[in-house]
Amino acid sequence: MAKALYIHWPFCLAKCPYCDFNSHVRERVDADAWREALLADMRHDAALAGGEPLESIFFGGGTPSLMPPALVGALLEQADRLWGFAPGIEITLEANPSSVEASKFADLAAAGVNRVSLGLQALDDKTLRFLGRLHDAREGLAALDTAQAVFGRVSFDLIYARPGQGPEQWEAELRTALGFGTGHLSLYQLTIEPGTRFATDVRQRAFVPLADDPAADLFALTRALTEAAGLPAYEVSNHARPGEASRHNLAYWRYRDYAGIGPGAHGRRGGMATLRHKKPENWLDAVAEHGHGLKDERPLGPSEQASEALLMGLRLAEGVDLAGLSQRFGIPTPELIDSAKLALYEGLGLAWRERERIGVTPQGMPLLDALLGELVPAALVAA
Repeated sequence: MAKALYIHWPFCLAKCPYCDFNSHVRERVDADAWREALLADMRHDAALAGGEPLESIFFGGGTPSLMPPALVGALLEQADRLWGFAPGIEITLEANPSSVEASKFADLAAAGVNRVSLGLQALDDKTLRFLGRLHDAREGLAALDTAQAVFGRVSFDLIYARPGQGPEQWEAELRTALGFGTGHLSLYQLTIEPGTRFATDVRQRAFVPLADDPAADLFALTRALTEAAGLPAYEVSNHARPGEASRHNLAYWRYRDYAGIGPGAHGRRGGMATLRHKKPENWLDAVAEHGHGLKDERPLGPSEQASEALLMGLRLAEGVDLAGLSQRFGIPTPELIDSAKLALYEGLGLAWRERERIGVTPQGMPLLDALLGELVPAALVAA
């Protein structure tokens, strides 16, 4: 049964150069209509995946910090009635660090949000303009100050391995970020996704992405600096003080069930994969007609679930427990992993094994995608 709930708010203030939700920019949103639709979508999943108290709720998007605090409060009240809240539940909201959104932080905290994840992305105005952000550096840091004064737990993200970025520049920026004292940082290398404005810019040679070797050097530098500051990497791009890791994201990476509601939301429920309609209008129409926004719901076979669990779990520093996966999915341990490839990459210092637990070393994490393709048997992935 689901112990985590994801609520997707699809609307944004402006188009983003590196995502595919640009069709979701809206100037006006009917909050009452969305309240009723989200509550109905939640009731549907709770009827199928209730029974255990929620340990985490995550408001993602989009720009969920644009949600009216009263709507956030109504959704949390409904979730508590339907599932119940475990002691110390983590309730996270993603937020852009603008002054408009920061002005809502106190009301969002009063509604029940106790953790915020801020999309700072950079600490200088030139980079923020390149990334297509609406806030400037001063506004972002002011929002961070407000968040730290209001919420018990605060995380923010930065994007590095940007065009032309060198180690000295990134080290100075990261040391500044570490000095703000948050318990969690998400540090992502810039990626160029197909179909985005950045992909068009690269194709038209507006800028040249950073090459793989310099990016790998920045990755190693990131690991060293965060480790020394007491925020070691617990996932390939996420760093936290002990006890400050994102419980919600850990539910994904440890392949636990979670309910996902709202346009475009994915979920995992008792061996079923769920997907909501992505376009807001289609999702609203589906809720009005069926009482939920589901577009697709399909059973996952044991091999597909095991493959997903491995692909997610090997992102974590803690790795995965092969014996546990074998028992959970009824697949013999030797069929879960390519033992010969694992031994090869152990010898190269890129992977590790301790009894039945395996993982990727810090040296292997920059090569994670390639290693996953080698370690997880093709027959398991294709099943």
